[in-house]
Amino acid sequence: MISALPPAVIFIAGAVFVPIFRGRGKLMYLLALPVIAGLDLLYLPAGQSWTAMFLDYPLIVCRVDRLSLAFGYVFVLIAFIGTIYSLHVKDDIQHMAALCYAGGALGVTFAGDLFSLYLFWEIMALASVVLLLARRTEDSRKAAFRYFMWHFFGGLCLLAGIILFVITRGTTEFDYIGLTDSASLMIFVGFCLNAAVFPFHAWLPDAYPRATITGAVFMSALTTKSAVYILARTFPGNEVLLWAGATMTCFPIFYAVIVNDMRRVLSYSLINQVGFMVCGIGIGSQLAINGVVAHAFCHIIYKALLFMSTGAVLHMTGKIRGTDLGGLYKTMPFTAVCCMVGAASISAFPLFSGFVSKSLTVAAVAESHHVIVWFMLLFASAGVFHHAGIKVPFFIFFGHDSGIRSKEPPINMRIAMGMAAFICIFLGVYPAPLYHILPYPVDFVPYTAFHVVGMLQLLMFGALAFTMLILSGFYPAEQRAVNLDTDWFVRLPGRAFIRFCHQPLQTIAEVMTGWARSVVAGFKSAPSRFVEIEKRMDWIFHTLLVELPERVLQIVQPLKTEKSELSWNVAYILIPFILLLLAILIVFQ
Repeated sequence: MISALPPAVIFIAGAVFVPIFRGRGKLMYLLALPVIAGLDLLYLPAGQSWTAMFLDYPLIVCRVDRLSLAFGYVFVLIAFIGTIYSLHVKDDIQHMAALCYAGGALGVTFAGDLFSLYLFWEIMALASVVLLLARRTEDSRKAAFRYFMWHFFGGLCLLAGIILFVITRGTTEFDYIGLTDSASLMIFVGFCLNAAVFPFHAWLPDAYPRATITGAVFMSALTTKSAVYILARTFPGNEVLLWAGATMTCFPIFYAVIVNDMRRVLSYSLINQVGFMVCGIGIGSQLAINGVVAHAFCHIIYKALLFMSTGAVLHMTGKIRGTDLGGLYKTMPFTAVCCMVGAASISAFPLFSGFVSKSLTVAAVAESHHVIVWFMLLFASAGVFHHAGIKVPFFIFFGHDSGIRSKEPPINMRIAMGMAAFICIFLGVYPAPLYHILPYPVDFVPYTAFHVVGMLQLLMFGALAFTMLILSGFYPAEQRAVNLDTDWFVRLPGRAFIRFCHQPLQTIAEVMTGWARSVVAGFKSAPSRFVEIEKRMDWIFHTLLVELPERVLQIVQPLKTEKSELSWNVAYILIPFILLLLAILIVFQ
């Protein structure tokens, strides 16, 4: 029965057969997979299913509750929208990687044990590396290698933590863990790396802008949000996450202001938005967890919409730098409108989805009386409107006229953008369906005078700051530069290690190789030397033990007098010295 299958199996197994289909059959097949997975998800029974034993521990491939279902719904939804967006792509590798990626995220979401979780976790990492390599440029290849090394490190931390956890606690259950010992600490580090928690965040703005146009849409939706789900299940109420999340909301603003690549701007704003979710997990109350899930749901849709609109511009113009674009609203009006809808949603404008989800988290912080964190979130809310809400649409579609007159993207890309834009507006106007699928009962009204007026004040402050910088000429110059981030502390010793490998280590290796060759050559000539030594030793023993005694006896045997007895005594004294002298002469001749 298809209804009994874990949704992850539908995507991963379905990816294997993508190359078989051709033409319209392939398009129908690609669209059918997320539709089937969505129907399957609606009929999944609550509780645990698809269990097996591994090393006397249970493997639970499918564990269904309200928390996993909420993330499952949005992952299947974005997989469907992303598939529509990518239908024009004639590359089976990209389609297969995207399907496996979505399957891995769903596998993580419904995993009931740590071993299954780790398996799907690594499927996600490998699939996202393929989406980077599929762009087939030198920059994407280097970014894929760095991305792989970051996630390989995170995977090792997670695996080591799981093994220690199973040994110390005797269970593989994937549920609340808590930060109590070295095992939980290593698991925590592995999860935080995928969530791009500071200081493990630098891989995200390095990799996402270099992925394929369609690959960036999937990457923006799945990796960090699956980590958010895991943190919400395993470490809710951890105060470390509260402050880590607050930090994540603030520092990316300064990077997003100075970078020129629009997809890199969106990558930094993604970290900013995930910070709100991590902050809510750190609080851990029911209102906060509801806010985390709601904001993750809305964020996946509007962030994918922003990546789709900027990807459409890149697809049609071949350019993505803000200084190379401008004035595209004249020839790409539909894309411009979709981008502005995404910008309004991420900025939490009233009547857009970001407003009804972000308000939950901010209210939970206020109820917990964390005043400093609350002010940090307010600053971050104004900052995200400054860079993602204004900068991205302004530099691409308005601003100066770049003279580029491109057409709208293919129809499938416009359909996908239109669907995402509709969801952003629908949930912003009518949030009841979103609130209905949250893990806990919702008793929250977002559209109060306090919430609306307060958010509008923040947005106007961000707009005023952007306008003043533009008019005064003090807006950071968009120029080619390398912005130092926390990965500097990894890249610098990494380069030193590479130089050590190329110079001193290589010299040592050459010397040792020469020694090894001489030893091997010695062993090759060893048999002939052994034969020569054996012949010499046979001659020595024959001379000393056979010939020499016979000659001595021939000399002393005729002597029968007392003098002869004296001669015997002298002979017995001299013989050892003679033998020793002969041996020395024979060996060292």
